[in-house]
Amino acid sequence: MTNLSHPSEFVLLGFSSFGELQVLLCGPFLMLYLLAFLGNTVIIVTVMANTNLHTPMYFFLGNFSLLETLVTITTVPRMLSDLLVPCKVISFNGCMAQFYFYFSLGSTSFLILSDMALDRFVAICHPLHCGTLMSWDVCIQLAGASWAAPFLAMVPTVFSQAYLSYCHDNIINHFCDNAPLLQLSCSDTSLQEFWDFVMALAFVLSSFLVTLISYGYIVTTVLRIPSARGHQKAFSTCGSHLTLVFIGYRSGTIILHVRSGKEHSMEVNKTVALVTSVLTPFLNIFILTLCNETVKAVLRGQMQRLKGLHKAL
Repeated sequence: MTNLSHPSEFVLLGFSSFGELQVLLCGPFLMLYLLAFLGNTVIIVTVMANTNLHTPMYFFLGNFSLLETLVTITTVPRMLSDLLVPCKVISFNGCMAQFYFYFSLGSTSFLILSDMALDRFVAICHPLHCGTLMSWDVCIQLAGASWAAPFLAMVPTVFSQAYLSYCHDNIINHFCDNAPLLQLSCSDTSLQEFWDFVMALAFVLSSFLVTLISYGYIVTTVLRIPSARGHQKAFSTCGSHLTLVFIGYRSGTIILHVRSGKEHSMEVNKTVALVTSVLTPFLNIFILTLCNETVKAVLRGQMQRLKGLHKAL
């Protein structure tokens, strides 16, 4: 193929290897997407509407649910449409936009998880100073920095990606991801890969270390509590967050951020992207509700009120 330099569009292979079976995948993916979207929306509305949930813990929880919703919107609708059409084409600008939002939102998710860990650390290890250390001003600043930093850091990445020469091909065996785009380029991408590694250290690994250190102090503090009931009460407030952390880092997303872009297996990338875009947001709905007694109590109360209104009508 001749030098494309800046192709007007990319051809996405997606799950083309499945052939006609792609159509069968559309139904389950659509169901998971709708459930994840509706579930996270319910959580966001519940946190905003119920004054009992107007605390730092649920403020960050609402932010995380919003991120999960936006991540699915960024990738899944396009994925679903590609399962139904034979020609899977995306414009160059559209591809750059998807790449930008997917990685910015993903990095923000990791930072919000570390904010939640800091909140649990302060609440358990320094309960008398919780109102000062985790005031609303501090929470808003932490959340604002978690949102702003990845979106600003991704700007030079996208601009440098946009100005690479794509002379190998314009066919992407994935969606608009970092690794397949770098593989299509015939430019020197060493600086680009180094910057990706720096961002991985800044966002993914640093947030993981903050979470790990916070829970190290939490465990040490809780073990000093003499009663078993005290242990249970302290750890119960961390249950949903710990599960989110486990699934978030277990999913393999950290591998995609840390390893050099061109070394990735496309099939591994597609599998991890599928898990993080479709399955993880769906599972997180149950984690945020079933593992959190306060949220369950609030949802039960709302359901009872709705039943009461229905009977009254």
